[in-house]
Amino acid sequence: MDEITTTIIAPSPKAGFVETRFIQDVSERALKYIESGFPVHFRGRAGTGKTTLAMHLANKIGRPVVLIHGDEEFTTADLVGGEYGYKVRKVVDNFIHSVLKTEEDMMKRWVDNRLTVAAKHGFTLIYDEFTRSRPEANNILLSILEENILDLPAARGGNHYLRVHPNFRAIFTSNPEEYAGTHETQDALRDRMITLDLGDFDEETEICITASSTGLSKKDAKKIVSIARSLRNSDICEFAPTVRTSIMIAKTTGLQKIHPDASNPLFRQICMDIFTSQTMRYGPKRGDNRIRNLVEGFIDKYCSQTKSRPKQNMLANKEVQNA
Repeated sequence: MDEITTTIIAPSPKAGFVETRFIQDVSERALKYIESGFPVHFRGRAGTGKTTLAMHLANKIGRPVVLIHGDEEFTTADLVGGEYGYKVRKVVDNFIHSVLKTEEDMMKRWVDNRLTVAAKHGFTLIYDEFTRSRPEANNILLSILEENILDLPAARGGNHYLRVHPNFRAIFTSNPEEYAGTHETQDALRDRMITLDLGDFDEETEICITASSTGLSKKDAKKIVSIARSLRNSDICEFAPTVRTSIMIAKTTGLQKIHPDASNPLFRQICMDIFTSQTMRYGPKRGDNRIRNLVEGFIDKYCSQTKSRPKQNMLANKEVQNA
């Protein structure tokens, strides 16, 4: 029982979790599929809240959670179990004091891994970033999700087939397949799950998440979110900023007690540092300051205390108007 206790997570609501109408719609749809017996797959780019939503859904299911993070080095044994270490049994017979008999057995010890534990006891499996594991490691999931049977190695002993517990549920998350470090999902596995594509949140949800995660007021959170959303819509960023970018800025300004105002040079620098680092892989190209100019212009547009915007260079103003 101790092995199982260290494997599972007790589901609980995340502190400060924001459940707007947008979040409710996605989670309610996913819950209906889960209740109908289908695994759910949340797919989306980094920063779209896939893992948080998966944990929220598991909390609604109400069963203990087994969490697995996909890994390139995974094999089937890392999911199902394997022989780890040895179990030694030694018997000493000294019934006749002048005769000493010893008997020693050494056996390999089988340990169930997390997928077997979840399937056996009816827990909720969250397989986070499952496409980072190689397809051949994930093939074991096919019979679990379709026939409700887990095929176990002979080394485990006992029955070679485990009937999956009726309360077992599975939630998967993944990045798009063009992301570095991911593998293509085998068609047979994709066909067994219902995929919900997660895009960016609506503005209300982004503001609420940013404020709730950082303690910043909604009014100040809106300033930062407005810059992020405008950059996202500008189509010149190598990577569009997500709500995670807004949280980074809001948390830094909140903890350092920096007022998010265009007249505050420290706030402007924080925005510049984080927005540029989150939107470009290699930094600005030589002579290409479009993103920096956009950030400057959007700070003036959304974070100025007065209605009149401070004068900026002509390029910044032009970029903001075109965005």
